[in-house]
Amino acid sequence: MISVQEKIANAKLLPVIKLDRVEDAVPLAEALSEGGLPVMGITFRTDAAEDSIRAVSKAYPDVLTGAGTVITLDQVKRAHDAGAKYVVTPGISVSVIEYCCLNKIPVYPGACTPSEIIQVMEFGLDIVKFFPAAQYGGLPTVKALSAPFPALKFVPTGGVSESNLREYLAFKKVIACGGSWMVKDDMIKAGDFKGIVSLVKEAVALAK
Repeated sequence: MISVQEKIANAKLLPVIKLDRVEDAVPLAEALSEGGLPVMGITFRTDAAEDSIRAVSKAYPDVLTGAGTVITLDQVKRAHDAGAKYVVTPGISVSVIEYCCLNKIPVYPGACTPSEIIQVMEFGLDIVKFFPAAQYGGLPTVKALSAPFPALKFVPTGGVSESNLREYLAFKKVIACGGSWMVKDDMIKAGDFKGIVSLVKEAVALAK
């Protein structure tokens, strides 16, 4: 069986999705699948997150559905109960990481400094979400951090787009990039899922 990490590495893209309406979740999952990217990172930035994860997990069990922007123990428990297959955090929450490790849930904590990376690695983890990537120096910083942490892999998120995606992915320590340019908020709200299919196909082609 292919692991979550392998699926993310194969996809090379981790869509960062904010849903205001639960009813948009399944059509969006369908659009991502049709576009060749059966991966969803539904962020806990809205009240619709938990039920959206549950809806997609039930309708599209083959879609790698995870929970993003998880910052509390309550959120990670709700995400797990709803069917999230992985968890992404914007920073380090010891309680969230401990819960994920204890329950064998793949977790990708946000980290952007050597001290934060060391803290993450103390849990036995070797992948971090480098966030916000653009504000913390982008690819040059990722390359600099990889020198003292040769076993570490990165998922840069924040400021990643079609203009710099290939540059990030060309660096072997970057296993995937997070972004929202292929799942634009205004297109989701407008119900333009055909348009999203087109953007996803473009992103997938660019990532290859």
